[in-house]
Amino acid sequence: MSDSAVRVADATGNWVDTLAPVWSRPYLRLARYDRPIGSWLLLMPCWWSAALAAGMSRNLAMLPAWIGLYFIGAFAMRGAGCTWNDITDRDLDAKVERTRSRPIPAGQVGVKQALAFLVAQALIGLAVLLQFNRFAIATGIASLLIVAIYPFMKRITWWPQTVLGLAFSWGALMGSAVAFGRIDATALLLYAGSICWVIGYDTIYAHQDAEDDALIGIKSTARLFADRTHLALVIFYALAVALIAGAFVTAHVHVAAWLGLACFAVHLGWQIRRLDIADPALCLRVFKSNRDAGLLLFAGLLADAALRAS
Repeated sequence: MSDSAVRVADATGNWVDTLAPVWSRPYLRLARYDRPIGSWLLLMPCWWSAALAAGMSRNLAMLPAWIGLYFIGAFAMRGAGCTWNDITDRDLDAKVERTRSRPIPAGQVGVKQALAFLVAQALIGLAVLLQFNRFAIATGIASLLIVAIYPFMKRITWWPQTVLGLAFSWGALMGSAVAFGRIDATALLLYAGSICWVIGYDTIYAHQDAEDDALIGIKSTARLFADRTHLALVIFYALAVALIAGAFVTAHVHVAAWLGLACFAVHLGWQIRRLDIADPALCLRVFKSNRDAGLLLFAGLLADAALRAS
């Protein structure tokens, strides 16, 4: 079978398919380097918390290092998480049109090979984590329990997006853990706001597979909300903005951060207005735009940290 015949269905035309050595492509696809949007979305709460903590401490000395380490860690651990997800979901993925071309159901990578690749990625994540203090290391390791159980949630609850939110938002706790050796109210509010954001954007993503999921009995908030998805997004995105605003109040941020939050909120409103749940291609585009939403908020926090440290 040619390499082009086993490209992942929704990831054509990317650098993995065109530039990476042929032998490496199944593994890069397994880690989703052909679709890095998930790594960016995992990274955003990490960067938010790092910039917020730097602003609170009025010290930018370590912020560049934190930004770089979080970048490496997010891509490594998202790859490990996706590898674990594909191992556990290999039989389900074979039944869904969009996922049957993933490396394991497509026969490109065996389960033992995938497990070895998972360990290698996890070791990179551990190497990043060991650069921080003991409390931050313990906080990071604690997230692994959520990551481990997430793939099974779609089988037993209509709210797997909530568990994904718990995992993908964990970085919102890390800034405080790394900078101050504790998790304070600011970090918890940022974490809660990020969870609501994840529930919203992953509901959009899940609408791509709603019909196939119904056929094979997979649960999701996309199926739960159905025609009420726009209303649900209004609620969860509003909660996200309100909770992050609460974090900003406790952190005593200045105007730059508030401008970033305002841009973030406007972008979320645009998503709701633009979304058509009957159009899978549009759902994917709107979902991917959340990286831009996250970067707008990060830019505001970065500017605020720089101004407070000056």
